[in-house]
Amino acid sequence: MTDIIHSIREELKQNSNEHTQKSGQNFFKERVTLYGVKTAIVSKIGKSYFKAIQDQPKSTIFNLCETLWQSGVMEESFIACNWSYALQKYYEPTDFILFEKWIGEYVSNWASCDTFCNHTIGAFVNQYPEFITHLKIWTKSDNRWMRRASAVSLIIPARHGQFLSDIFEIADLLLLDQDDLVQKGYGWMLKAASESHQKEVFDFVIHKKAVMPRTALRYAIEKMPLELRKKAMEK
Repeated sequence: MTDIIHSIREELKQNSNEHTQKSGQNFFKERVTLYGVKTAIVSKIGKSYFKAIQDQPKSTIFNLCETLWQSGVMEESFIACNWSYALQKYYEPTDFILFEKWIGEYVSNWASCDTFCNHTIGAFVNQYPEFITHLKIWTKSDNRWMRRASAVSLIIPARHGQFLSDIFEIADLLLLDQDDLVQKGYGWMLKAASESHQKEVFDFVIHKKAVMPRTALRYAIEKMPLELRKKAMEK
């Protein structure tokens, strides 16, 4: 199995591009490690190698994912995210411990956080909604990525109108967070929820707008009609 990892890394290196590497860094305040491979190519590489391992036990594939996460390289983390999401029909409650570990130990930027949480964690809590209580615990973490994860893990369910009361509770727990990436995360969650529950999200924002950071507020109302956005932004 280590040969697979080696082959992936060699193919990523062969497809790296200095311009893509430099321009990619511009999307992050923190320093990130990149090969400089376009996302579509990374996805294609990941899918091609997944075909070779898809019949392996889930634990074997998760071990490969962890090896990719451990590298700290963005493109390798994306492949790990795609692989773990591809196994969603095999998720078991005990997998949450591993997923939580990956966020706590390996996630180091918003892109890896969002790719992993939107898909793998989102699919997991959709199957096992009792674990949303753990997302609420993440809101109190010292780790900024864990706090962002508590919100962005619910983006896809939010778009489908699910878990509204939990979404409001998580937004409340993160409401005064000073980290702008956490503010953007829970604002995005509220925006996703507004696609199915516009009135409820608007009422929540109006009720909280005196203390809600403007960054989060702008994200939350982004898809609302102009007249509602104006009302929400009034001081």
